[in-house]
Amino acid sequence: MLFNFQYFKEVYIAFFILLLIIVFGTMGFMFVENYTFSEAFYMTIITVSTVGFSEVRELSSSGRMFTSLLIITSFGTFAFAVTSITKYLASGDYKTYFRDYKVNQEVNKISNHVIICGYGRNGKQAVKTLIAHNSAYIIVESNPVIIAQLQADGRLYIEGDATEEDNLLRAGLNKAKALITTLPKDSDNLFVVLTARELNAKLTIISRASADNSGRKLRIAGADNFIMPDKIGGQHMASLVVTPNVVEFLDHISLQGKADVNLEEITFDNIPDDFKGRTIKELNSRYTTGCSIIGFKSLDGDYIINPSPDLQLTEGIKLFVLGSPDQIKALNKIFNVPV
Repeated sequence: MLFNFQYFKEVYIAFFILLLIIVFGTMGFMFVENYTFSEAFYMTIITVSTVGFSEVRELSSSGRMFTSLLIITSFGTFAFAVTSITKYLASGDYKTYFRDYKVNQEVNKISNHVIICGYGRNGKQAVKTLIAHNSAYIIVESNPVIIAQLQADGRLYIEGDATEEDNLLRAGLNKAKALITTLPKDSDNLFVVLTARELNAKLTIISRASADNSGRKLRIAGADNFIMPDKIGGQHMASLVVTPNVVEFLDHISLQGKADVNLEEITFDNIPDDFKGRTIKELNSRYTTGCSIIGFKSLDGDYIINPSPDLQLTEGIKLFVLGSPDQIKALNKIFNVPV
């Protein structure tokens, strides 16, 4: 973070005025009374601070006039400076500055991270998942109550409105790999998506949506995908009534990184060069991790469940792999999948 004038504005002004008066007084005594620099400086200090010590030498009539002018000019300035500094220290503003400075230093160090706009229920869950996958993140939040919670939890955050471009840039938008916006209002999420897409064309953007007609607008604005938490929650609860065992099994196949069974995604770039263009069968025969390939996404965006071993690993494809934590760990090591 650059040195922020706003944190110290009143103190800066007080010191600046006081410095001008000291310079004015010192130069004045040197000119009017032919004092040395040390004598002139001393006279200026005891005059400005009104401590009442004796003069260095008896003043001439011109010196008395200048001293009177200096007293009138500096009246209240010294007290104002002391009061401003005392108020600043007592209020704890300096702690806020150094806290924000430390946070911004940490923000400047990271890249390829995920920006979370809003730390409500959805934002918290997104952060929980990212932490489970050891993925770097930065939260953008403006609510003072939530900011206090973020501080208590030790989360990395930027304090400010996510709809403002400057705050997204402060969160490292140009260096981020993805943005998740979970603001309560669809209009705010739409604005965040528009701004983020304009500033970073390669960014993966996921948005929260409440209204049914918001999804199309979010995609037009630049969102790669959108989630409707209320709709998904209702569907999930209904499924627990209709097909409870299936849903519980799917819930057990965790994406949190901590359960007994995990799903992992392998992109074409993760596949070793000597196996690009070959088949799933050839890949399985060469690399044995115990994981099972349960899904395939083609370049056209078509999904295939339980893909044929004869499918070719061509540019743009993605594989979805199921396995235990140890199996997934072995797979990540072989295929250099970021964790």
